[in-house]
Amino acid sequence: MTPRELLFGAFQAAVEAVSAGTLLPDHLPAPPARGRILVVAAGKAAAAMAAVVDKHYPSDTALTGLAITRHGHAMPASRIAVIEAGHPLPDAAGLAAAARLRSLVAGAGPNDQVLALLSGGGSSLLTLPAPGLTLADLQTTLHSLLNSGAPIADINCVRKHLSSTLGGGLARVCRAPVTALLLSDVVGDEPSVIASGPFAPDPTTFADALAVMSRSRVAIPRPVLAYLKQGAAGAFPESAKPGEACFARITTRILGNGRTALDGAAHWLERQGVETRVLGDHFQGEARLLAREFAGMTRTYLNQRPPGRPLMLLSGGEAQVTVRGRGRGGRNGEFLLALGLELAGLDPGDQARVHALAADTDGIDGSGENAGALLAPDSLARAAALGLNGETCLDENDALAFFSALGDTLVTGPTRTNANDFRGILLA
Repeated sequence: MTPRELLFGAFQAAVEAVSAGTLLPDHLPAPPARGRILVVAAGKAAAAMAAVVDKHYPSDTALTGLAITRHGHAMPASRIAVIEAGHPLPDAAGLAAAARLRSLVAGAGPNDQVLALLSGGGSSLLTLPAPGLTLADLQTTLHSLLNSGAPIADINCVRKHLSSTLGGGLARVCRAPVTALLLSDVVGDEPSVIASGPFAPDPTTFADALAVMSRSRVAIPRPVLAYLKQGAAGAFPESAKPGEACFARITTRILGNGRTALDGAAHWLERQGVETRVLGDHFQGEARLLAREFAGMTRTYLNQRPPGRPLMLLSGGEAQVTVRGRGRGGRNGEFLLALGLELAGLDPGDQARVHALAADTDGIDGSGENAGALLAPDSLARAAALGLNGETCLDENDALAFFSALGDTLVTGPTRTNANDFRGILLA
């Protein structure tokens, strides 16, 4: 296989390892004796998870529900309604769907079984503004936070305190037993952070949300700032906290995560005769700083291994990008471009050995239509021949334009799963 084929094959294997069809069937509960199964799903994997559930239970099972997924990620599930909504920013369709889903949860009785299927993206898709706040308030706030480079846990802390469904909000209105099955897209697999924890206790507070806004130094709409300050002063109820009675009815399981995806890629590569190093799924931070760290690792492994013994370095996690330019970047594209620039000083023989892929397992890097991109030994040289300067593109957060001009973007379409970033560095 060519280096590109190995990299793309490893990515495909990673996605398959965290697909709903692979992970979900062994964890589905038996139907309740007298009630119904009520499916409530939210996230980029929601429609695929709902379809697996619909297929799993016999046609005479009392099964109904609602799945909310990102625009373009729907697929049919005959007994479960599927609605598409906005991500990464909530939209009107999402607010209406979240209100409908909350009503379904509140209407479940003690004899029913609520099956909550949550995955990355659920925070935006389940947003229901707290009283007195508007959709525009939340969109403005979240847009600023997302561009600030803030960690996802911080962003979700704010989301949980501006929405009545997140931060244990659905747990509080539910009288039925709940089995919550989660596909993690966050480092650490904390249920309160995955989809902002609609069925999980939330240890954060209004004061914590205010601190996030202060650290991020972003503009805050006046109604949002006033609401958070009033909440910190005790004017509004806090998010659901550990120890509340509602959580006694909830069983939570993590189905898979970034490590699951990396292990799937490693197993596939080993079958192709390629040695692997799984470095972990815990890497976070600014994409270009991560690139510097991985460039150092790459140099170390190049020095340790002679040519002709292929080695794939696999890693995951979630990079961040502080947006300062006007480009159409994406954190994985930014990582790759920065990696290429960091490795530009290698001697030609070593440089010819390095190929890399970075992509989001959900099929979308940032807001573009690509999952990520591929870096070849000659990427910078080919770009220069086209009049593109890699450093200028990086300064403008315009990695997408760089890799698009080379024909090296990775376009998969929606994968209908989400275990966050996948990075593969192949030393040929």
